[in-house]
Amino acid sequence: MRASLRRPIASVTAAVMLAGCVSTQAGRIGADDGRDACRAYVVQLDSTGDFYGEDILRGAAIGAGTGALAGGIIAAATGRRGSDILAGAAIGALAGGIVGGVGGYLAARQRQAQDQGALVQAVGGDLANENRQLAATQLAFNQLVDCRVNTANRIRSDVRAGRMSRDQGMALMSYQRDLMRRDVALARQINEKIGTRGAEFDTAIENIAPGTKGAMTARAGRPQPVTTRVSAPIRIRPDAGAPQIGQLGPNEQVTVRPAEGSFALVETSSGVRGYVPANAVGVRGLGSPTANVGGRGQEGEFRQLAATNIARRDNFAESVQTADRLAEGQGFELAG
Repeated sequence: MRASLRRPIASVTAAVMLAGCVSTQAGRIGADDGRDACRAYVVQLDSTGDFYGEDILRGAAIGAGTGALAGGIIAAATGRRGSDILAGAAIGALAGGIVGGVGGYLAARQRQAQDQGALVQAVGGDLANENRQLAATQLAFNQLVDCRVNTANRIRSDVRAGRMSRDQGMALMSYQRDLMRRDVALARQINEKIGTRGAEFDTAIENIAPGTKGAMTARAGRPQPVTTRVSAPIRIRPDAGAPQIGQLGPNEQVTVRPAEGSFALVETSSGVRGYVPANAVGVRGLGSPTANVGGRGQEGEFRQLAATNIARRDNFAESVQTADRLAEGQGFELAG
């Protein structure tokens, strides 16, 4: 192959490979100015995110590199010039990334497995590991958001009690809001990586246990308008010990969707989004993510792992969205 052809192909391949590289920790979470009481939780959340850029994405990188090479060769073979060769390589990289990425994990596991039982065991082990990591990431994000909300609540309390001037309170709230927005941006980056890996797992799950994803989606349902029955605290997450971010009044018009455990996700007419006891809004909670997941033996165990994985991915994405609403809404207002 001529050097003039190798150079553009190598450039595109390198660009594709580097596209998935992450920035430095300082670039993601900023420098420590010594004022952030929640800094340790930020560092912990960022550290959990490192896991999601690892092995399962390797198929996409290999596929993209191969696609770039093929695209460039085809363009050169048809007599096109340098810019056309570069464009051909880029198109090939895109196509290769799609082929090597989505489904690449399952294909690799299928090549390694000697039979279906071995495939189920291998993917099940990967799901179990992924589920542990998702739990760690969720815990880190919960702790960080709780810290932010509790800090905001203390600022409000100090202003109301006269221990802090209103101007001081507003300045501190603005600082906390900026930090929360950065936290949400970090969580979104992690969630995107989780989603990329999740697409690979979804392909494997559908191949091994068809219908699991659809059953989980149908189980959650769509938000429905209801009139509240009683007053109830609105919390940042489905946990009776989570910080309160609002108050639901009786006979209030809200939209509701069942959530994990015995909670429901509500959104008020003023835009507050959070969790209340499900019986306060006349619905039933979803209970355990593996409830009513059918099957016994190896198949049943795999379906439970798959259901837990899907639920934990969905829950993290939901918590990021809720935190984003809080940062952009009433969560960091003195009158909140």
